[in-house]
Amino acid sequence: MEKLKMRTPDFTDENITRIAELFPNCVTESRDESGKVKRAIDFDQLRQELSGSIVEGPQERYQLNWPGKREALLTANVPIAKTLRPCREESVDFDTTKNLFIEGDNLDALKLLQETYLGKVKMIYIDPPYNTGRNLIYKNDFSEDAESFLLKSNQVDSEGGRLVANPDTNGRFHSDWLAFMYSRIRLARNLLSDDGLFVCAMDESEISNTGKLCEEIFGDSNFIGSLVTRSNPQGRGKKNIDPTHEYHLVYAKQLDSIEELLVRRDSEDGNEYINFMRSGTNSRKFERPNRFYPMLVKDGKISCITKEEYTKIYTKENGFNDRHIKGLTKNYEKLGFDVIYPIAQNGEEKVWQRTFERAVKECANYVLEGRQIKTPRDSFETPKSLWVNDIHSNVAYGANLLKTIFDGHRVFDYSKSVFTVKDILSLAPEGIVVDFFSGSATTAHAVMKLNIEEERKSQFVLVQLPELATEESETFVAGYKSIAEVGKERIRRAGKKIKEEAGLMGKDLDIGFRVLKIDSSNMKDVYYSPDEQAQANLLDQVTNIKEDRTAEDLLFQVLLDWGVDLTLPIARERISTTENTESTERSNKTSAGSVPAVVNKEFEVFFVDENALAACFDDGISDGLIKELAKRQPLRVVFRDSGFATDAAKINAEQIFKQMSPATEVRSI
Repeated sequence: MEKLKMRTPDFTDENITRIAELFPNCVTESRDESGKVKRAIDFDQLRQELSGSIVEGPQERYQLNWPGKREALLTANVPIAKTLRPCREESVDFDTTKNLFIEGDNLDALKLLQETYLGKVKMIYIDPPYNTGRNLIYKNDFSEDAESFLLKSNQVDSEGGRLVANPDTNGRFHSDWLAFMYSRIRLARNLLSDDGLFVCAMDESEISNTGKLCEEIFGDSNFIGSLVTRSNPQGRGKKNIDPTHEYHLVYAKQLDSIEELLVRRDSEDGNEYINFMRSGTNSRKFERPNRFYPMLVKDGKISCITKEEYTKIYTKENGFNDRHIKGLTKNYEKLGFDVIYPIAQNGEEKVWQRTFERAVKECANYVLEGRQIKTPRDSFETPKSLWVNDIHSNVAYGANLLKTIFDGHRVFDYSKSVFTVKDILSLAPEGIVVDFFSGSATTAHAVMKLNIEEERKSQFVLVQLPELATEESETFVAGYKSIAEVGKERIRRAGKKIKEEAGLMGKDLDIGFRVLKIDSSNMKDVYYSPDEQAQANLLDQVTNIKEDRTAEDLLFQVLLDWGVDLTLPIARERISTTENTESTERSNKTSAGSVPAVVNKEFEVFFVDENALAACFDDGISDGLIKELAKRQPLRVVFRDSGFATDAAKINAEQIFKQMSPATEVRSI
């Protein structure tokens, strides 16, 4: 029976697999430090495949580099054997919520979430530590001592001799911070859907490096723009120039996959109509080819072509299908329709304001004026780069609002305006929002506000390091031992208030969250390296599972390994079986003459999202339970490797599922 790996993905190995798909002749074998054979890349062969497109040695190139970048990349790629342990007592609506609050290092969290949230996140919003030298919850002074920086940057040798006459002593203050952010943002990008957005808040201290870092990871072509918010109207009391603003860098996973970014207007013009044909930037046919399609008019009513007809107009591979477009026009004209394309008076081919999918939903509200199609002016508009509204003040609607929520206690010094975060989140489609620098949980607060105001059903995934508050801090005096505790309590209080104020509108609002805490793997070391265990220890390894772990702990590590949604409903069921001991005793080679007996057994079984996954981690599993589970035909089923009553029962398990439920994936741990 195949075992689950129970660790995070090995991205280096996955990259080798991708190279093998393109250049199989470049993949070879080598031995690691222990002598084991492993896959490797023949870079000489790969260079030949890519000859003419390689930058090597001292050849000049455009890139961002710093001492420690290579280690940061290795850090991002190396797998870890850790898990997320559920904490029901600190959660709210554990069994029904779709939200997560994860306690632990965000680098570990991002690795653990790779399988589950790969390509599923609509928005990643982070407000990372600013490299100011101040020691907040995260240690924000990322400077190194001069000696270690010089060694890492090859400016001194091991004896301390300088290799460069005039070394740059400024870079050491930025290198650790860059390495810290690089590995995390690289992993975070994997989680975004193709139409997802990444937004990073930053001040002047690292705005330049942050932009270069994000351009390397996302590509400069996916940079959408920078939102500047007047976050501190009173200023910070600095000399010369006193900053009153912050930046929010906005990147797309794939720019050509996102919808046009819009924010709600301050005032709505209910009856005003605008031209459906786009003008200005990105308005020509070749700039937004997916928005070039015909609209149909008949008897004063406006309608759309079919989805099938639309998909044949343009493809990335073949461009525009002019023959199909001409045929489409001719056929609809025969049926009595006026066929209108977005063509300007000078004959230039333009595009429509809306995507085809949106036009299908809204076209009944469009009107015709002459040969122009008009659409009601949206209550939304393209966001401007400068936000100066008072609601975006981090003082009034960040720190002071948080102080009000916590009955006058200043439990967190630097909190974003909940309105700033809410307005930024509104740029992305409804879906999963991730914030892996949660702090005081402003993002969760903003998601709940946005859900009630826009009738959305977005979910949040927050990650926060449970760094302890100092005993003299107001956070500790108020009764909170860590910033993670502050964040959880804010979600509880803010969610309750939003739901109460919403009345009937808020009856279905999800204000809960599952608390999951990062910990070492549930599995003992023998699980990962059975061949390296000394013979003397084999008798001690009766089970490969740590003694202090619960069945629900095991279940969540299985969910991570299989990439199953961590917020799916979980049901526990007690299943009784009747077992005849004759077959068991025969398998155990008991003495002749033993009398068969009928034994009733009861097992605890977890069912995730009904039949998405079934899991039983009890001992004494035999054919009776296997057959009962196979009848239900779950998509996946998992058992403890040491949980089977006999070796024969373990072998039979796979055979029974092959016969009764062949589509079920059967695994053990």
